[in-house]
Amino acid sequence: MHIAIAGNIGSGKTTLCGLLAKHFGWQAHFEDVETNPYLPSFYEDMQRWSFNLQVYFLNSRFRQIIEIRNSGKTVVQDRTIYEDAYIFAPNLHSMNLMTTRDFQNYSSLFELMSTFVKPPDLLIYLKASVPTLVSQIQKRGRDYENSIRLDYLKSLNDRYEAWIGGYKLGKLLIVEVDNLNFSEKPEDLAVVIDKINAEIHGLF
Repeated sequence: MHIAIAGNIGSGKTTLCGLLAKHFGWQAHFEDVETNPYLPSFYEDMQRWSFNLQVYFLNSRFRQIIEIRNSGKTVVQDRTIYEDAYIFAPNLHSMNLMTTRDFQNYSSLFELMSTFVKPPDLLIYLKASVPTLVSQIQKRGRDYENSIRLDYLKSLNDRYEAWIGGYKLGKLLIVEVDNLNFSEKPEDLAVVIDKINAEIHGLF
């Protein structure tokens, strides 16, 4: 079974991914952030590095999906391949941070890859307001994220809402995280786990 966690930068995907893996005994597949050679450069000069970063993520997540499919295990994945294609890349293009030529090349790559991809059995969307995202980004203290602009986070949020609003690929669970602190409050984590259990039992 493939469970995936979607959400904006700072919504708590990585934290929840680790907590769920521990609770259910699932295998966790984390987003390639620490070893990503493009991320620091991207936040310094988005226009120069946007295409390189998006292709790197596309390649990384496509490999993850193949590994998940071949593992035969229940896997929880930190962010999906769809978010890159439907949210991050189009957002960079609309903000004139990725050229039309690069965006079309990227979109063509994704369309080809998506024909080999099976959607997750359950998608968990972590819905968070911009103030919550900013607070969580500041809390984790990655230097290169200090320059993330508020308008960038807001436009990503708008695209997430539009994508989730039309999501039809499989089962969807929306978790509003503004009033939850599942990393520090066991009772908040329990609420999320109960919702996931209800969805999973509906899968069988």
